[in-house]
Amino acid sequence: MGRLKSGIKTIEEREDCDGYSSNATLACMINSEIGAVLAVMRRNVRWGVRYMSGDDELEHSLIQSLRALRKTIFTWKSHWNTIDPAEYLVPFLDVIRSDETGAPITGVALSSVYKILTLDVIDQNTVSVKDAMHLLVDAVTSCRFEVTDPVSEEVVLMKILQVLLACMKSKASVVLSNQHVCTIMNACFRIVHQAGSKGELLQRIARHTMHELVRCIFSHLPDVGNSEKALVDGVDTGDYKSTGLSTEFELGNRQLENGNMMSEYDGQTLPANHALNASVGQPAIGMDENPIGTGAGKDTVTYDLPMMTEPFGVPCMVEIFHFLCSLLNVVEHVGMGPRSNTIAFDEDVPLFALGLINSTIELVGPSICHHPRLLSLIQNELFRNLMQFGLSMSPLTLSMVCSIVLNLCHQLRAELKFQLEAFFSCVILRIAQCKYGASYQLQEVAMEALVDFCRQKTFMVEMYANFDCDITCSNVFEELANLLSKSAFPVNSPLSSMHIFALDGLIAVIQEMAERVSNGSVGLEQTSVNLEEYTPFWMVKCDNYKDASQWVPFVRRRKYIKKRLMIGADHFNHDPKKGLEFLQGTHLLPDKLDPQSVACFFRYTPGLDKNLVGDFLGNHDEFCIQVLHEFARTFDFEDMSLDTALRLFLETFRLPGESQKIQRVLEAFSERYYEQSPHILVDKDAALLLSYSLILLNTDLHNAQVKRKMTEEDFIRNNRRINGGNDLPREFLSELYHSICQNEIRTTPEQGPGFLEMTPSRWIELIHKSKKTAPFIVSDSTAYLDQDMFAIISAPTIAAISVVFDQAEHEEVYQTCIDGFLAVAEISACHHLEDVLDDLVVSLCKFTTLLNPSSLEESVLAFGDDTKARMATVTVFTISNSYGDYIRAGWRNIFDCILRLHKLGLLPARVASDAADEPELPTDNGHGKPLKNSLSSSNMSSVTTPKRSYGLMGRFSQLLSLDTEEPRIQPTEEELAARQRTLQTIQQCHIDSIFTESKFLQAESLLQLVRALIWAAGRPQKVGSSLDDEDSAVFCLELLIAITLNNRDRIVLLWQCVYEHIAGIVQSTVMPCALVEKAVFGLLRICQRLLPYKENIADELLRSLQLVLKLDARVADAYCEQITQEVSRLVKANAPHIRSQLGWRTITSLLSITARHPEASDAGFDTLLFIMSDGAHLLSANYVLCVDASRQFAESRVGQAERSVVAVDLMVGSINCLAQWACEAKDTMGEEEALRMCQDVGEMWFRVVQGLRKVSLDPREEVRNHALLSLQKCLKGVDGIHFPHGLWLQCFDMGIFTLLDDLLEIVQGQSLKEYRNMEGTLVLAMKLLTKVFLQLLPDLSQLTTFGKLWLGVLSRMENYIKVKVRGRKSEKLQKLIPELLKNTLLVMKTTGVLAHKNALGGDSLWELTWLHANNIAPSLQSELFPDQSLEEPSHGGKAGGDVVSDETGPHATLTASTEVPSGGG
Repeated sequence: MGRLKSGIKTIEEREDCDGYSSNATLACMINSEIGAVLAVMRRNVRWGVRYMSGDDELEHSLIQSLRALRKTIFTWKSHWNTIDPAEYLVPFLDVIRSDETGAPITGVALSSVYKILTLDVIDQNTVSVKDAMHLLVDAVTSCRFEVTDPVSEEVVLMKILQVLLACMKSKASVVLSNQHVCTIMNACFRIVHQAGSKGELLQRIARHTMHELVRCIFSHLPDVGNSEKALVDGVDTGDYKSTGLSTEFELGNRQLENGNMMSEYDGQTLPANHALNASVGQPAIGMDENPIGTGAGKDTVTYDLPMMTEPFGVPCMVEIFHFLCSLLNVVEHVGMGPRSNTIAFDEDVPLFALGLINSTIELVGPSICHHPRLLSLIQNELFRNLMQFGLSMSPLTLSMVCSIVLNLCHQLRAELKFQLEAFFSCVILRIAQCKYGASYQLQEVAMEALVDFCRQKTFMVEMYANFDCDITCSNVFEELANLLSKSAFPVNSPLSSMHIFALDGLIAVIQEMAERVSNGSVGLEQTSVNLEEYTPFWMVKCDNYKDASQWVPFVRRRKYIKKRLMIGADHFNHDPKKGLEFLQGTHLLPDKLDPQSVACFFRYTPGLDKNLVGDFLGNHDEFCIQVLHEFARTFDFEDMSLDTALRLFLETFRLPGESQKIQRVLEAFSERYYEQSPHILVDKDAALLLSYSLILLNTDLHNAQVKRKMTEEDFIRNNRRINGGNDLPREFLSELYHSICQNEIRTTPEQGPGFLEMTPSRWIELIHKSKKTAPFIVSDSTAYLDQDMFAIISAPTIAAISVVFDQAEHEEVYQTCIDGFLAVAEISACHHLEDVLDDLVVSLCKFTTLLNPSSLEESVLAFGDDTKARMATVTVFTISNSYGDYIRAGWRNIFDCILRLHKLGLLPARVASDAADEPELPTDNGHGKPLKNSLSSSNMSSVTTPKRSYGLMGRFSQLLSLDTEEPRIQPTEEELAARQRTLQTIQQCHIDSIFTESKFLQAESLLQLVRALIWAAGRPQKVGSSLDDEDSAVFCLELLIAITLNNRDRIVLLWQCVYEHIAGIVQSTVMPCALVEKAVFGLLRICQRLLPYKENIADELLRSLQLVLKLDARVADAYCEQITQEVSRLVKANAPHIRSQLGWRTITSLLSITARHPEASDAGFDTLLFIMSDGAHLLSANYVLCVDASRQFAESRVGQAERSVVAVDLMVGSINCLAQWACEAKDTMGEEEALRMCQDVGEMWFRVVQGLRKVSLDPREEVRNHALLSLQKCLKGVDGIHFPHGLWLQCFDMGIFTLLDDLLEIVQGQSLKEYRNMEGTLVLAMKLLTKVFLQLLPDLSQLTTFGKLWLGVLSRMENYIKVKVRGRKSEKLQKLIPELLKNTLLVMKTTGVLAHKNALGGDSLWELTWLHANNIAPSLQSELFPDQSLEEPSHGGKAGGDVVSDETGPHATLTASTEVPSGGG
């Protein structure tokens, strides 16, 4: 047609150029069509010219009109829009209408009309176009012709279809009336039906034309406003009656010209008449009685005649759609023609109607909502029929029904809430669950349809929100999800397409959730629902169903209520009293029960035991009677027949068996029914009596024990004069009788929630509910309820996918399952569902096959050949890397896989060292030799235990090496390919990212990861040798250390676990091995890295190093040098960060141990030198500890004597720090704090003295003498600090005197041979004694214990002068000691300390002095005190006054002591 129009325009353009008008062109075209018709007519002698008397030529009127038109058309000068189309159409239409013409002539005439229509000559602006179009439709639909042969007949029928379709597609179609559009549809349908006995081409064309007509007609609906005048206001029922024009036409029922043959249809009515007359309560289509637009049925709403004659719009669409729905009401077939195929017809007509309906819905979509009549047809009649055909045994029919429902759900779901619930509950679930004998093909179709629904973006969300969260509805979402999960399980059977369909549906649901999550469209924060007080649960409302902030909490609240009601129902079924008490406790029933609340609980709670409900309602207790009446008030019986209302009422409980209970129940029912549907009944008593009568009739008719059944007459007779003394209409009672006869009232209703079969009474109730239901909740792409939904389906979904994945054999199925696993993981992570994610990880790890015991070589090859295992492995680690924040227990399974890969040698060589994320440190510490095995480098292998190489490339090099002497088996190409696939798989896993990215894990997940790693390292291995176990433990420890270092900011979280694990290794190891090495150096490494950043746990970190001190001696000796190097590195890098005494105690303890270790002492002393040199890192917290460590190095004979001398110098040099601290304390602190600081300095100084005293006993002469001299220097005190007298006395008692006694003991002991030149040491010791004594004399002489101190000095001089060194007395001491005593006594005399009868000591000091002095040097008294008179000189005489100055004691005595000769020193 498009090509024809294009040609016409070209002709018009050409003629305009040549000066001709387009009118002439059109005239020529019409002329050619006239010629074509005449040419065909001349073939038959009937149309020849006949001559009458007078030579008048008589022609047939049809030929005359055509020839007249041929003469006229060229005379028309005006534009064709101004010419009445009837003038050039009527001659052709006359031919079409004539019953004298044969099929060829009629066919050519129809072609001519079709051509004129396609020229677009006629449009809505053409003169008299309305009458012309009506005339055309009437003529074509009344077409008459003689059948000459079947082929010609089919051609004419096809041309009729062609012309009618062209009428609807032409621009002038808008002027067609509603009635004429109905007429066109009538004619086309009759041809469709008649084509069933014709050729296949006609059948296809006829059906295609019907589809095109429907699309053409209904395409106007979106443009029709809801104020369309053709709409009957206030009507919303689905039953209609039309009173439009009746169209009478016959097709193919013609007698042939010769009269000796009849058409196949001669004398018969069309089979369509019989088939459609068989439909119950519906008009016949296509016959004179009831074509479209002329139906006559009861309970219908009529369009008036003027409305049907208006330009077509909603009325004709309603009629056509009603007609299409009526085609689905074919239940039985009577009077079928002999050539009809009943089986074919069973499917054919409904399928055809379903296809037309589907096209209509696809086209008009949501615009139906604006037209109540069309919407009502869909809600009631269409859906009722769809429910019926959905349960047919034809897979094709079910498929088409599901397609229509899918379209309706997509476009009109907001208006079809309860219809959709019924469809899924009564059709999809029944068929897919293989109930009621559904074939496998039907189950497959139902499952495919369900999957299509699941692929709709918001389908499942809306099912959950509108049904699962509604107490009056079944749990559609949950039931569908359970169906999908169960159907995916291949129970005792191989994997089939049904399982795959179900899996696709499940994964579609999951992926929709995942898509919402990945788009960041997470809904409102979920809050727990609690009912604080009683609110009638059946009255919970939402203010705005379009605002998610309101409807989301609303549906969650309803779901909570529904769950609680279900729990309450379970309690009620066990004990009604406890059930009601439970509901009172949850605030679903008031504390004081009222009849309405209990009645609503019975009415709206699914799962109640209907026997118990019936017993309760039938009870004679006053409260129970009130509940019964409230229960009846919950029903809506408006406009229902009595039997339907009674059926609905008795379906909700079991009618009690006692007559009194039945009486009470029926009284409540009758009262309610009469309130809402009085109609024929005059009062409630009439309703009660009739209800009783129906119960009796039901029992009589359907009880097998009743032999003589009640007849209709018996029933009518039994109900005489019950309506207020009058009879009820016979028709009314007859209808009730037949209803009960055909459909039993079930007084024992089905138990359990939901319904499995859609009965007429239930459908009526559904329509009633749909009129009063709350708005349908339409969701968007935000994950408002996904968490609630996912919690329901996650476990069965994981199980179903796992089973399919396990049994699948094709890679595309593997990938589908993997997609499902990843979607589950994404949703679980988004909603923080750790348990679900753990379950998923556990399931996936089983498929990796890494945990299966087998030889290493076999495992590598098997893994490379197993696509499923490799895909599962990649998925496990993808989930670990992407959603590790929400993995808890699953880490254990993941580490099982990692350990297995490690044993197989498939992990990257640097997976642990790379994970530490640490830059290389220099291997030379600057003071000693390079570190051999520093953990700061990438080399983590043991220095004592060679580690086996499992690297994949290492295996290749071994297998392919040509340098080995032993012959090796070359791997096959298949093995190489398998290994290559394995290597690629491991690379895709990015296992190292688990550890390098662990710093981004949430705290709880990180802690669980660490615990899992410790668990994997520490548990006994069931398979493998001890070397394998140790290797695994070492590997796990490497990872643990790497994770710890990567999470330094959260070390507090991890430290306890890490420390306990390392401590367990250290304390349980008695021999050197790689594991304890890794533990010790790992611990040191952690301290090195973390001390600069975590001063708050510095003490904890350093205290952990005490584990090193607890090492077994053999272990400690093996690693002492490396440990010392690491400690040195730690101190040099972090000395400023070590501030506590506890930390320094650990460090100095470790350093002190190395003093006697040949290999470690140099590094240890180097570290101590770093700390103490110039007091760089000396603190009050570590001073004493460092002094003690220096003493131990000084005493150590492992190193050279020079090192011991340096150690002594360190001790002495540290005193400068004491002076500095004291000075700073005076300047910056308060008096009290400064005083305390000075006391602390004195104590620290005394520790130096004590240390030097001990070193002064060293067997090595150089060290011993240097220590003595250093001690003498130290005993000068600290500049700027005045030590208390008690400290000096302590210094003499515990320092100098002890030293002298110890030296004397050494000289006199058996070990003298170890000491060289002790004589010189004794000389130095004596000089030390006298110098210090004289230095402190002014202060010490004031003490009451001075006599005791002086006696100690004298006694030690006396002992030393008598000592024998190597068997003979020392000449040096014999000479030195008297001189020292003389000088001392001279100073004491000069200062007045020693005088006869001195006040400080009296005669006792004097006598004591000379008692010992005379033993040393008898001549000293006479020499120093020549005057022996008894007169006591006055205290502070001239001699004393000349020596003692105003300065403090130490300075004055220094002046005196400078005169003491050095003696032999």
